[in-house]
Amino acid sequence: MTVPVRRRATAAVDLHTTVGSVELPSPVLTAAGTAGHGAELGAHLDLAGLGAVVVKSLSPEAWAGNPAPRVVEVPAGMLNSVGLQNPGVQAWLEHELPELVAAGARVVASIWGRTVEEYRRAAELLAGAPPAVVAVEVNLSCPNLGGDHEMFAHSCEATRAVLAATAACGRPRWAKLSPNVTDIAAVAGAAADGGAEAVTLVNTLRGLAIDVETRRPRLGAGAGGLSGAAIHPVAVRAVYECHRAHPGLPIVGAGGVRSAETAVELLLAGACAVQVGTATFADPRAPERVQRDLAAWCDRHHVGRVTDLIGGAHVDH
Repeated sequence: MTVPVRRRATAAVDLHTTVGSVELPSPVLTAAGTAGHGAELGAHLDLAGLGAVVVKSLSPEAWAGNPAPRVVEVPAGMLNSVGLQNPGVQAWLEHELPELVAAGARVVASIWGRTVEEYRRAAELLAGAPPAVVAVEVNLSCPNLGGDHEMFAHSCEATRAVLAATAACGRPRWAKLSPNVTDIAAVAGAAADGGAEAVTLVNTLRGLAIDVETRRPRLGAGAGGLSGAAIHPVAVRAVYECHRAHPGLPIVGAGGVRSAETAVELLLAGACAVQVGTATFADPRAPERVQRDLAAWCDRHHVGRVTDLIGGAHVDH
């Protein structure tokens, strides 16, 4: 008679991690722009069971966003040009956040602005938010209307200025950076100089899709942001380079996370947490599934603590 081999239970895997001073029960978070402003995904999964819920980016005042069509499917991903539509920070605090708090979620508020002053005002409005808001992600991938209309994250100087201006939120700040630069490690260093406790890598890649019948762009605003599986190797490279250049700077990896393996790649590259975004459009339970499968992957590979994976690709074997 064959005696079955007893294996360690998946529940024994310790998924706890930290992003700077923020302690999280899991390294799996949602990504800004893909989980809504509130508890929309709560109908499909336990929001309190995730590491945190990162909400759609908020500006000081309500913003209508871009003309339709706003989203188009492309091979291995999607292009979006939603244009950061949102109700404004104050309306979010009053009408959207309470449901997230009631669900027991840890919340990361994402903010954006068209000028440094707008970032400052958004941060100030968050100062009185409840403790459930554990961090503020500063979305720097927005056009800089005060300069040459390039994204803030395309300039070390602009990145540093925005981070310095957002200190009034009174919470740890994570700088969400763009991959559309030649030296993302330099921009990450500028974000840290400005007061960022961590960086989120990466936001979308700029892309364009053209309807060959109408001969016009398929998105109402023309170009848009490419996300999904197509940008995963870009995200892994960005995380790897930034961890190598700034080993003490916490990194949240984002870009094409859709499975345990894609999450593990980012952790090995140097991320201490990951965000699941575009995958939720096809499967609203994707963040919970990735979290469950990550625990199972660790169990199969005899990894007792998920933090043991962080930066593992940089270690000489």
